[in-house]
Amino acid sequence: MSTQALKAVQLGVGDMKDVITSLTPQEWAAPSACAGWSVQDLVAHLSSNFKETVDPTPVPPDAPRLAAERAMDALVDARRGWSSEQVREEYLGYCDQAVAVLASMQEEPLASTVIPLADLGHYPMHQLADAFAFDHYCHLRMDLVAPGGPVERTLPAPDGTRLGPTIGWMLAGLPQMQPDLHATVEVDRPLTLVLTGPGGGQWTIRRDGDVLVVDDSADPVVATIESDGDAFVRWGTTRTPWRDECQVSGDTNAAERFLDALNII
Repeated sequence: MSTQALKAVQLGVGDMKDVITSLTPQEWAAPSACAGWSVQDLVAHLSSNFKETVDPTPVPPDAPRLAAERAMDALVDARRGWSSEQVREEYLGYCDQAVAVLASMQEEPLASTVIPLADLGHYPMHQLADAFAFDHYCHLRMDLVAPGGPVERTLPAPDGTRLGPTIGWMLAGLPQMQPDLHATVEVDRPLTLVLTGPGGGQWTIRRDGDVLVVDDSADPVVATIESDGDAFVRWGTTRTPWRDECQVSGDTNAAERFLDALNII
């Protein structure tokens, strides 16, 4: 189960509360590092996801099916006319309730019930906590707070409690979010990903038919990709070039084909 992720969400919510309750009007209006979104839009993204978790908006039967990113854009667009106070209060009003909903998903029968997440793939419900842990870690630390974002605040140093589930969600989603990515990894030539620091570990990325598998198998590998775990959140989502963050050994051509194609949402 994702009980560690639940703790990561709780810590992420606490970090976010500290930031959004101290923002100035200028900081709310500043462009975030998430392309096309201001700081207020970024918080609206997080608040709207919490609202939908607690109180889902009914979807008309004839509503078009949207890709995940377009659905998130639509929720933010619906809040464009809101004040920063309204966005902040929505986040504060729903965040603790949403954490309680995520906690309920750690218990059966919900925990193992598999649900679709638009074009992101299918996941057991207990892993939604990992998704929210990732969302908070990535948006707060990469897009909102400096040095990546426009807001100067001091956050707790990256730790395994926050970062472990974030990395876990990225690796769980890697085979599903890019269904054609398997074409970049040859059947008999797996890669090793080594992430150092808090939340780190070692994983094998290999092709199994027409899908990628990420596990801890001891299969012989053709190349090793090494990076700091916190940096993986940046380059794995293409916020920074992987060449600035990674060390590659072995068959660099095989590793580079994979890294050039990787873009975890």
